[in-house]
Amino acid sequence: MIEIVAQSVFGEVAALLVLAAVIGFFGIILRQPLIVSFIAVGLIAGPSGFDLVRSNEQISLLSELGIAVLLFLVGIKLDVQLIRSLGLVSLMTGIGQVAFTSTFGFLIGLALGLDAITSLYVAVALTFSSTIIIVKLLSDKREIDSLHGQIALGFLIVQDLVVVLAMIVLSAIGIGVSEGHSSGNILMVLIAGVAMVGLVMLFVRYVANPLTERLARAPELLVIFAMAQAAMFAAIGDFVGLGKEVGGLLAGVSLASTPYRETIAARLAPLRDFLLLFFFIALGSGLDLSLLGAHISGAILFSVFVLIGNPLIVLIIMGAMGYRKRTGFLAGLTVAQISEFSLIFIAMGIALGHIREEALGLVTMVGLVTIAISTYMITYSHRLYKLFEPLLGVFERKNTFREPTDYSGAGEQKYDVVIFGLGRFGTAIGIRLKKRGARVLGVDFNPYAVRRWRELGLETEFGDASDPEFVSGLPLRQAQWVVSTIPPHPRGLTFEDTQLTLVQLVRSAGISGRVAATALSAKDTEDLIAVGVDIVLEPFQDAADRAVDLLCGAGEEEQVMHGGQVVRFQFSFCPGGGGSA
Repeated sequence: MIEIVAQSVFGEVAALLVLAAVIGFFGIILRQPLIVSFIAVGLIAGPSGFDLVRSNEQISLLSELGIAVLLFLVGIKLDVQLIRSLGLVSLMTGIGQVAFTSTFGFLIGLALGLDAITSLYVAVALTFSSTIIIVKLLSDKREIDSLHGQIALGFLIVQDLVVVLAMIVLSAIGIGVSEGHSSGNILMVLIAGVAMVGLVMLFVRYVANPLTERLARAPELLVIFAMAQAAMFAAIGDFVGLGKEVGGLLAGVSLASTPYRETIAARLAPLRDFLLLFFFIALGSGLDLSLLGAHISGAILFSVFVLIGNPLIVLIIMGAMGYRKRTGFLAGLTVAQISEFSLIFIAMGIALGHIREEALGLVTMVGLVTIAISTYMITYSHRLYKLFEPLLGVFERKNTFREPTDYSGAGEQKYDVVIFGLGRFGTAIGIRLKKRGARVLGVDFNPYAVRRWRELGLETEFGDASDPEFVSGLPLRQAQWVVSTIPPHPRGLTFEDTQLTLVQLVRSAGISGRVAATALSAKDTEDLIAVGVDIVLEPFQDAADRAVDLLCGAGEEEQVMHGGQVVRFQFSFCPGGGGSA
């Protein structure tokens, strides 16, 4: 069967895609990211598995394109303005985590008997966390806009900058090594690097915006241009000695300041995932599973170091900077894995002749272990916090000035309504209640939402609705209503729902008022009623009822705003009148 498949390149690629789809399906069932599935496909399709990979040149070409596109998308996120506005906590945490992981990773490598160069490569590779995995998991948990989510995104940017610098430096050194340590060759590469950076700066300054504006009139052409930019810069980088990886990064940076970077990134993301499959296939086809047994002890040690050490240093730094242990713990869990960059980085070192292929097998095993386990760690982050909370007090300062532990007005002010969730629906409710004279307090874990409420003149408090310590400090007992407009969580692996947790915490606080919560489906409504919610708010259903009332003709005395003018409805064409059931 394998021989039949291998008779043509097309048949071989088709078989690899089918295998990837099957393995990816089982990966989804296990709640694992695609990277783990792709690595598994590469190992299964390699010489130690079904030995499906025969068209090495074609697979290698697609792999190189995948790397160029991946690094292009990294570069396009490195907006200069974004880097300038990088928060101090993200900068300090990112630098601290990189310094800690690389230093101790290097020492662990030496202790395991690795030579200095290999230890350095492995140590640097361990510092990279997977942006793709972190963003996906935080988005699924609706925590991407939370404080720890924003901090995590910040130090991911710092890691991306380290990727850029490390690849540029090692590319320059690699040329010197390959040419007998010639300082002249290293100088030429550095000059070429400066020239490419200068070219990028000129392109950004004079060409990028007007060119992309013209190309954006045809979105398909804009995507083709972006691909051409990535491939061209990668080819130039490879030609001058910087490497395709650095060229792809600079290509992305050249378009990072344009208003169309998000459009380009969104359209290229599926292509990136498709092409990266072939990178992992090429990687797996070059690994001999029979030789990986020698790396098991080292892989386990490095994996434990990444899974525990990386979150720990983030927790320590954020605690020292005045953040609560909960925020530091949740942010720290996001870096408990290595990324696809780690494998690309090691592969680059092999191509430059710095290290042997055994290092790639070691890092691949670390990647499989850390990515697989950290996925569950991030998913179960709140349960893990409850488990380890008694041990985390040492990492929290008495004065968490960046994130107060208690509500500042507790016991001093009373509120009629406390609203959890300050999105569009919660904000609309808060504004209308205030207009009617109600005293309203808003609560949210998104610092931007809190700031927006305060700009509207509404009182608000920053905090996590699923944190028992925080909820118990809020003035809930005197409130007539506690309202949750938090979007229902898509309960997957953990069956955790922030809204249900909040209702239970509010009820346990012994409030005398009533509780209202938001539901988007009949199942959500049933669940909320089961836990004791007095009124279930259904925004879509309520809006539909209101729309039908207006379309059928509201009551004669009712006046509504339409187009900036007051309109009085005096007719009804719907059978049975205009009122809703």
